[in-house]
Amino acid sequence: MNTASLWNRAWWLAVATVAYNVLEGYISMWFGLEDEAVTLFGFGADSMIEVVSAIGIVHYIGRLRKHGAADRDQFERTALRITGSAFYALVVVLVATAVLSVVYGHAPENTLPGVVISVISISFMWALIRAKTTVGTALSSAPIIADANCSRVCLRMSVILLASSAIYYVTGIGYVDALGALGLAWYSWQEGRECFAKARGQQCGDASCHT
Repeated sequence: MNTASLWNRAWWLAVATVAYNVLEGYISMWFGLEDEAVTLFGFGADSMIEVVSAIGIVHYIGRLRKHGAADRDQFERTALRITGSAFYALVVVLVATAVLSVVYGHAPENTLPGVVISVISISFMWALIRAKTTVGTALSSAPIIADANCSRVCLRMSVILLASSAIYYVTGIGYVDALGALGLAWYSWQEGRECFAKARGQQCGDASCHT
């Protein structure tokens, strides 16, 4: 496959990420509200926040495939800062909600939607990671590989949603939902930190950022 085709594939993978996150975010937040499932709602909110960052990636790859390597422009840096701020806000909401859920003994009405959504998300993210990594490696593109690492974080959050939803569905232990929300809060904090690091021009991998 020639270079132009690889860049086109990378761009379409970025567009697919945006579309999927919009759909996943809306459905997850709707079921999270309906069933009063904190982890599922938080998972959906995270997906919606990812949309802003993913739009920045679409814009970024569009420039890269036309002009080659380049620093992030103002649009991308602004998108990253907005996304990072939203992640930090989500951390506060998730932690506060989880604590209140434990204090007041709140439990979700049903977590089966969380099981179904997480299984679908794990499957999609696994395929997306493989595709982005393959294209990024073929193009020797650090930004695309970094985007694949971002999808890997989403995969881990899907695993948290699956674990908390499945355990509650089987056992009915209410605080499991709160623990799942705290797990999502941890990854949201990590994602917020990475967004601001990228806005400053640092390259971020799976667990660290460097200039």
